[in-house]
Amino acid sequence: MPKYDICCLGHITLDKVVTPQRTVYMPGGTSFYFSHAIRHFQDVDYLLITSLGESEMPVVEELRNLGVAVQASTSGKSVYFENIYGENQDNRTQRVLAKADPFALHQVQNVDATYFHLGALLADDFPLQMLKELSQRGLVSVDAQGYLREVREQQVHAIDWHNKPEALRYIHTLKVNEQEMEILTGSADIRTAARQLYDWGVREVLITLGSLPLKYGCSVVLPAYCANRWRALAVHALLADSLVHPPKPVPVAKAPSASAAENHRQATLPSESR
Repeated sequence: MPKYDICCLGHITLDKVVTPQRTVYMPGGTSFYFSHAIRHFQDVDYLLITSLGESEMPVVEELRNLGVAVQASTSGKSVYFENIYGENQDNRTQRVLAKADPFALHQVQNVDATYFHLGALLADDFPLQMLKELSQRGLVSVDAQGYLREVREQQVHAIDWHNKPEALRYIHTLKVNEQEMEILTGSADIRTAARQLYDWGVREVLITLGSLPLKYGCSVVLPAYCANRWRALAVHALLADSLVHPPKPVPVAKAPSASAAENHRQATLPSESR
């Protein structure tokens, strides 16, 4: 079977976006935005594995027409998000009007990849056994957002990742924002939280902090993309780029002693100044 550079798994959603100005229906979801970002990397062999309702299948054909390889399964329904924004776009009310079937192991039976990126939208999208199985084939990366959302009577509730001690040890790269890292670790301190996630088994922690993403595990700070209407694509492009072209660890130089610093200063002074 062929081996892909990156395989992304996740539901493509039907999103209803309501603002004071208008109501728009559009496809969405981690896997959808990730696929649109990754297709711009011409040197990446990429596969999307998704599941959605029959009525949303035209979105799959649109992606294929753009050159994205897609393995799609028909679900009883598509995940259907309703997002209502006020005048302040940071204030959002969210409901889930329909849920898709969870992913199953048979959907990845004949798939091999260097990286498997799981774009979970809700806590029950992926069984723990799938994380374990995929970690034996390649490196698993996860956007934690979906694992911290539970739907009860259409309302979205923030929850902790109930089996995180076992699940996180199968994850190589974990992307969280500052609220998600605090839910997972109980710490609002960035480096403390990153260290805790790392100690639980995650090898690379990517924390997005609005204007300052911090990547822990390689000691690298990456500048953020400008916030605009394409911010979702930018975040997923950032994660995709970190998977395809991971930066090398940056060694931390030991500070020289006072005597060594003085010897270096004397050696670099012009001879007439000594």
